[in-house]
Amino acid sequence: MPKTVAVFFGGRSNEREISVITGMLAVNLLRHSQYRVLPVYLLPEGGMATGDFRGPGDFKQGARTKLLPVRLDGRRLLRAGRKRAIAEIDCALNCCHGGMGEDGTLSALLHFHGIPLASPGAPMSAVFMDKTLSKIAAKGLGIPTAPSFSVTEREWLCGQDAVLSKAEALGYPVVIKPARLGSSIGIKVARDSAEFSAAMELAFRLDSGALVEEYFARKRDINCAACIRNGTLVLSPLEEVFSDADILTFSEKYEGKGERRSRLPAELPEELAERIRLYTRTIYTAFGGKGVVRADFLVVDGEVYFNELNTVPGSLACYLFAKSLSESRNFLVSLVTETLNEAPMSKEVLSTGILDAPLFMGKGKR
Repeated sequence: MPKTVAVFFGGRSNEREISVITGMLAVNLLRHSQYRVLPVYLLPEGGMATGDFRGPGDFKQGARTKLLPVRLDGRRLLRAGRKRAIAEIDCALNCCHGGMGEDGTLSALLHFHGIPLASPGAPMSAVFMDKTLSKIAAKGLGIPTAPSFSVTEREWLCGQDAVLSKAEALGYPVVIKPARLGSSIGIKVARDSAEFSAAMELAFRLDSGALVEEYFARKRDINCAACIRNGTLVLSPLEEVFSDADILTFSEKYEGKGERRSRLPAELPEELAERIRLYTRTIYTAFGGKGVVRADFLVVDGEVYFNELNTVPGSLACYLFAKSLSESRNFLVSLVTETLNEAPMSKEVLSTGILDAPLFMGKGKR
């Protein structure tokens, strides 16, 4: 019997529609491989469903495709309210963009159920979904980041003057980013205190935290993806992405017409290119990366700054590793095969012996 790969997509994120596109790309590519593929749609209201999904149109309002509610029981996927398994999952692929999916929530759930995941685990996903934590992680690894400071909603509501003073000290223009949103959603460039206040109000309508960062007018956006293939860390060619706006917008990423505005491979001095590859490799290795991730950098006047890491990149970054649909299929199959070839999931949760520790036995000091 072929191994079963469950592809998870959808969710509660405001990037849900993009997740459906990525998920259905993965599902349709894997359908023509040696694996049995099982699409699992995470409903916006909670819960899971499967069905004979064929494309993003199956999820539009009024679509006739039937949603079959399901639930996890260990590695088995059961029809809701029944005990008979639809399938036993051998491996899972996370195609959820944004919160409640890309943020480690789904990774942790699958780990709890003992399902091997061909995507980054919960720690890596959680850290790099949060732009403030991403900065801390990059700095800890010796990777440069743009000057910045973080603000919570409470800090803004209770001390706007103090936050404005920080922005002035950083120097306008600045970029304001909701801390835990992706795809450039809610990101604004502010050139004075009035624009700054408006941008902060928008950020806090979307999130409870924000990152304020120095804006570089003469920046270049460079991407590098990484994954493990045949036991070896593989880096993609570097890609330079172009924008007509101050920042690369959601519309340019996902709603544009015609070809993607990028250069692949990017034209960079080899010293800068090698630095970007080194930083990408460092992050992936330090966090025990699995599956594919895409690291985004800013190149400014000969300096390289880490911008963010996407643990569920759009289209799973197939376009950076493959030039055709058949190569994209081979790429996704390699991610699944890599996971299936690993040793069985460890049982550290059951074997830590935490309940025998002195703290729980009434012995020793707290």
